[in-house]
Amino acid sequence: MNELIRLTARQAVDGLKNGDFTPAELIDAAEARIAEVEPKVNALPTRCFERARAAAARLERPENPGPGYLYGLPMAIKDLVEVSGVRTTWGSRAFADHISTRSDWSVERLEAKGALIVAKANTPEFGAGAQTFNDVFGTTTNPWNTALTPGGSSGGSAVAVATGEVWLADGSDLGGSLRIPASFAGVVGLRPSPGRVATGPRALPFDTLAVNGPMGRTVGDVALLLDAQSGLDTRDPLTLPPPGESFVAAVDRQMTLGRLPSRFAGGCRIAFSPDLELCPVDPEVVEVCQAAMRRLEKLGTTVDDRAPSFKDAEDCFQVLRAINFAASVWPRIKDKQELVKPEVIWNAQKGLQHSAEEIAIARQQQGALYNRIAAFFERHDFLALPTVVAPPFDHRVRYLEEVNGRKFDTYISWLVLTFAVTLTGTPAISVPVGFTKSGLPVGLQLVARPRGEAELLALSALLEADLALGTHNPVEPR
Repeated sequence: MNELIRLTARQAVDGLKNGDFTPAELIDAAEARIAEVEPKVNALPTRCFERARAAAARLERPENPGPGYLYGLPMAIKDLVEVSGVRTTWGSRAFADHISTRSDWSVERLEAKGALIVAKANTPEFGAGAQTFNDVFGTTTNPWNTALTPGGSSGGSAVAVATGEVWLADGSDLGGSLRIPASFAGVVGLRPSPGRVATGPRALPFDTLAVNGPMGRTVGDVALLLDAQSGLDTRDPLTLPPPGESFVAAVDRQMTLGRLPSRFAGGCRIAFSPDLELCPVDPEVVEVCQAAMRRLEKLGTTVDDRAPSFKDAEDCFQVLRAINFAASVWPRIKDKQELVKPEVIWNAQKGLQHSAEEIAIARQQQGALYNRIAAFFERHDFLALPTVVAPPFDHRVRYLEEVNGRKFDTYISWLVLTFAVTLTGTPAISVPVGFTKSGLPVGLQLVARPRGEAELLALSALLEADLALGTHNPVEPR
């Protein structure tokens, strides 16, 4: 393995900045690594190395680039996000030959920040279902055990980062699509607050359920990418201005202080729930997450079990997701249904069938949940829970149908621990905290108050340093 691939993204950017190596050398290293591992994992089916080399040749080094400048770092973009001149399929046979004529605003920002796009990452069709397979490119496998799934829908991004194909990748998250594959692949995935990362143009520009965000091998790498992604874009009505202190600086400052971030005089307060009282969770997953909470207690936090109530979360999310699909996906597929997987058609048609009363009730349920989470954050700094209800499973299974005797009603019901958090509009991160007895990664989901990405990243970095799990990546697929 090329030693350049072993660098963290922050180390690679420092090396580029200092002239230790060139963007072209990193492109070559990424291309060699992709050729080496792709036959085993199928994470980056579409590559655009010549486009990246042309961009590297045009790259100019600004005098004051600001936070998040990447100096020619190669990265991957999820195949739900358009990149000008590159094939974008949304994982669907209906768009298998589509070549984008423009880039998503998030890609425009990244390229302006010195990112070089070398590949598109595999995703399930229209991001539907947290298992990365489609009829265009096939199945992405988990590098820790290639018989298993890396989750999804940002499964290609997670695997590309975990195996060292690229140093960073973007992803999107509606029901858990950044957090679930991060947990299954043993990397870090952050769902930012709505508006933190500008994206578009979108059919639903005021939607707060779907967001774009960063994925990396370490918390510091994710902070770096979030700095590159963040910033006001008046084309996106929800976007936020960049924070006064960069996310990298906030993480580094807290690491130097060596104490957990808190707004309370008595120190950091975290509530831990093994299941949000929503669904059974595999006992081994709970055990690994509880062990991580004990490490946080030793670092100085107070842990209790007073999590807010998430009652009605599944009913609420199922309705809101369905109307989202009806508005954003159905117009694109209604005349091409023979080319689209049944789960997508079912989800969109379900949205078309919901009554105004059902939609009104779902909106009221979401509002009540937000009020409960807002009250919770008046007493606590963070909420902690497992990211996923089970470890990675057989990649031939379309979706998880049962855990601990609980049978799931729909293809997305097993995502409940992530989509329940989505409804609150709070930032959430999945951090690797250990392994099952069979050697599969387990992620802990940490949740901060709205727009609290800085303290969330700082807490995650301190836990990551204490657990010292960063040496496991990049993974050699097996």
